[in-house]
Amino acid sequence: MARPKVVVVGGGFGGVYAARRLARADVDLTLLDRTTTSLFQPLLYQCATGLLSEGQITTPLRTLMRRHRNVRVVLGEACDLDATARVLTARRPDDTTFELAYDQLIVAAGMRQSYLGHPEFAVHAPGMKTIDDALAIRRRVLGAFEMAETLPDPADRAEWLTFAVAGGGPTGVELAGQIREYAVHAIEREYRHIDPTEARVLLFDGGDRVLKSFGHNLTEKAQAVLDRLGVETVFGVHVTEVDERGVVATAKKPGPDGTRQRTRYQARTVLWTAGVEAAPFLEMVAKETGATQDRQGRIPVEPDLTVAGHPEVRVVGDVMSLDDLPGVAEVAMQSGRHAGEDARRVLRGEPTRPFRYRDLGNAAYLCRRHALLEKGRFRADGFLGWVLWGVIHIAFLAGVHNRFTTLLNWAISLAADRRGERAYPLGNPTTAVRPYTEKYVRPD
Repeated sequence: MARPKVVVVGGGFGGVYAARRLARADVDLTLLDRTTTSLFQPLLYQCATGLLSEGQITTPLRTLMRRHRNVRVVLGEACDLDATARVLTARRPDDTTFELAYDQLIVAAGMRQSYLGHPEFAVHAPGMKTIDDALAIRRRVLGAFEMAETLPDPADRAEWLTFAVAGGGPTGVELAGQIREYAVHAIEREYRHIDPTEARVLLFDGGDRVLKSFGHNLTEKAQAVLDRLGVETVFGVHVTEVDERGVVATAKKPGPDGTRQRTRYQARTVLWTAGVEAAPFLEMVAKETGATQDRQGRIPVEPDLTVAGHPEVRVVGDVMSLDDLPGVAEVAMQSGRHAGEDARRVLRGEPTRPFRYRDLGNAAYLCRRHALLEKGRFRADGFLGWVLWGVIHIAFLAGVHNRFTTLLNWAISLAADRRGERAYPLGNPTTAVRPYTEKYVRPD
């Protein structure tokens, strides 16, 4: 008798934790992902700014699953779904397709960068979701200083030494802080015709403060740290235009004359962290299951993480919509673990259980020796917050090798004011702006 088939879509936190719960179960499990590695996304900005290598924040999926003989890892992008026949279609890297039949489906496809109705911005403003994004950003940041070094006109140099970051959430704040830290501590004595410490980092956000998921007391401290570091924050605006020479920021509220002020900022490097949306495959899941996606493309789920009317389909991580849970790593890990355990229960003929999220708090890195941590009434900032932030991230980073080398790189950066991961990728930096292939068209 054939064993039940379980397909997990996505090799991020949700997919990996779900697969681990089903490891050694009496099922044939297929873990499908469009890359070969599981990415530790919370440290992606450090890869983008030369502090860590891509190998230190990724782990091969086959390595993670090599001891689980019932797990098969497959490279491909989920592109179509037949919920009635319970067949998923995936696209190989060469654009050919193959099918995966399932008895239980766990969707952990993750989010991609959203440009809030302006996909054309992606050409000039890479996001921060994939390794390709990080390397594209590294090329732009490193290249900006190199361009400025050879330009005779001070105005041209100033444009190349200005960096605009859209989005004042944790990713935007961490990225902006790291660019300033890179300029001030890592390369300040390495150039002969420019002063890297003069680099301007502009951080735009539509709210009235950074890191709105934290309490006001901590965000005020974060603002003070950013001010000392030299990050210039611009609040109450939306970035409404992006081109190769800079951005236009438009005020959210109209002025006394009824018009919204528009301000032009010249910046040769523009980076985008202002929004996210579900992967394209979620459109197919919604269509096949009759679910209605929210504004970000997430799928509403039942308390046990199944899709209404389809108890064989579970959606986890930041692509699920349940109780206004945030799209953070802890939600992905816990929901993936729950979905894997519940799939085992169903296959054993047992009832499912409702998902209960345990809030582990918020953490954000600002700069060396400064981070924020908030868990209930407990709050930490400064050096203590920085130490606790490091402990948490090292604990969740996969692999002893990655943990050791990450700690080593952090120590070297602090002790010697240098960053070793500064390889300058050749090629077109805009190739990372399309992390997903074009929409799949079913053959007639």
